[in-house]
Formats: sequence, C-alpha cells, structure tokens
Amino acid sequence: METSIKGLHHITAIAGDAQRNYDFYTRALGLRLVKKTVNFDDPETYHFYYGDEQGTPGTILTFFPWGTKVPRGRRGAGQVTEIAYSVPEGSLDFWQKRFEKLHVTQSPIAEKFGESYLTVLDPDGLKLELTVAKTPDLRAPWETSEVTADYATRGFHAITITTANSQATAKILTELFGYQLHEQEQNRYRFVTAAVPNAAIVDLLEIPGEKSGYTAGGSVHHVAFRVSNEEILMAFRKKIIEAGHQITEKIDRNYFYSLYFREPGGVLFELATDNPGFATDETVAELGMGLKLPAQYEPFRSELEHVLPQLH
Repeated sequence: METSIKGLHHITAIAGDAQRNYDFYTRALGLRLVKKTVNFDDPETYHFYYGDEQGTPGTILTFFPWGTKVPRGRRGAGQVTEIAYSVPEGSLDFWQKRFEKLHVTQSPIAEKFGESYLTVLDPDGLKLELTVAKTPDLRAPWETSEVTADYATRGFHAITITTANSQATAKILTELFGYQLHEQEQNRYRFVTAAVPNAAIVDLLEIPGEKSGYTAGGSVHHVAFRVSNEEILMAFRKKIIEAGHQITEKIDRNYFYSLYFREPGGVLFELATDNPGFATDETVAELGMGLKLPAQYEPFRSELEHVLPQLH
C-alpha cells in the first residue's frame, strides 16, 4: 500500500467573471476545459476544471468564478501563494511575447533552485509561474492552434505555501505525506516526494510576522494531494487522525473521492483519489463541452442554466 502521497492532484482557486476566467485559461494559457459543472455547495456558481486532455491528476486547476462583485483577495501567510506550471526548455521567450501581446501582467524571467521561470498574474491577480524544470517533463501536452507542443504546459511543477513558521507544515509534509526536504534557498524550503516524477514539489516560503492572507478573488481556496484509490485515502485518514488532526468524512465529488483538513499553518488541504476520473459522465473527446450537474441538482437544470453565465 502507498505510504507516500503521489504529489499534487488539483488546486482550487476563486475567480471573478466566468467568461474572463475561461478566456484566459483556455485561450491565453492553452489549457483544456476538462469539466464544466457547479459548486456542490453553491450550485448557482460554476466549477471549472482546466487541465490536459484527460484531466490527469497533477494538471488540474479549478475555479469557482464568483462574478465581478467578488472582492480581491490578498496573498499572505496561511495560503498557497504561487502555482508553478512545467513548460518545455526554450519556451519562455514564446510566453513572454505572448503575454505581452495579450497585455497579461508579467515579471522578468528569474531563477530559483537553478530553474528559470516566468511569473504572470491571471485576470484576477492569481500568481502563476511557468517553470523550465531541471528534469525534462515527459507528460503529453494539450495543444491548441496557438499554443503548440513546443510551448504548451505539461501540468503542475510546484506550489508555494507562504507561512509565518514552516515547522508545523513541514511536519505534515514529511511525517504524514512522505515528502523530504530537498533544497533550501534563503527562507524558501523545497520539499519533494519521490512517489511521482512530476507535480511533486511543495515550497514553503517562511516569512516571520507575515500577515495572514485573505481568501477571495485571485487567491487559492485549497490544494488537493493525490492518492490512488479509496482504500489508500482512508488509510491516510486514519494516519492523520492518529497524528491528532481533525479531518472530514469521505466525500464523493463525482470525479474523485475526497477528505479535507486544515494543516496547522492554515492552508486547507484535500486528499483526492485518482478514481473514477473525469470521463465518467462524458467521453474523453467530449470533456468540458456540456454542463454536468451532480445528481441532486439535475432536477433544477433549467433554472441553473438560466442563472449561470453563458460562455462563448
């Protein structure tokens, strides 16, 4: 049985306008809309899933687009503050020119842990990085007419958690999840799991006295870590309880099964299974084309279709 988490499963963030979010991630960044559904707890809000062709764990960034009136969040302690995508070597010049043409806010190319990266902000201010990993990323890309395989993202490379004190979060990563401290640059600690070759990195950025972040538009709601199936999910639940943490019961999210707990640093962690995957209510070729509703909301489909913004 797995004793280590298999890296990142998905990351969920909050956005403002649904159309603007859809345009940026599918057209500017070139991701695939893998699933268009609704928030389980707020069915008048979309839940978008963007990723590769099949919605492979480790590629999925999801959003709750709460509309144009959502306040802007603030990055700070107790949050996932950076999301890094893996891109091919030699592609950063393409992305710089593309983002300049599309008037996307970006910073000059920089380097950390010996890897070059380009920082950009999405339309709501969510901080993304495109990183050329030290080890070539062999995952198959999702291509569009404007973002071909020579440049396309391969999925997540890393996340950064900002924290006022990294020790408690580091203990979760190492003692419960099977990560190991791999490198350190000043106040940035890089933890890596050997269980998977990609989407395997969590950076802890320790800033003593850092003000807590505010979760709203342009900020991360939670990060999900990956396990293979429900048996392993529940084994991790037992392990987390035995370590003295509170955690939810298993929740069926239609495309995976989940547990949630808040790590001591303040970030909401989710554990999510690979099964059953996104091709359960539509084929791989049709992913993201139709509005898919949880069974409890299917009787209200016509009302929800009237309320939810139409994408074009």
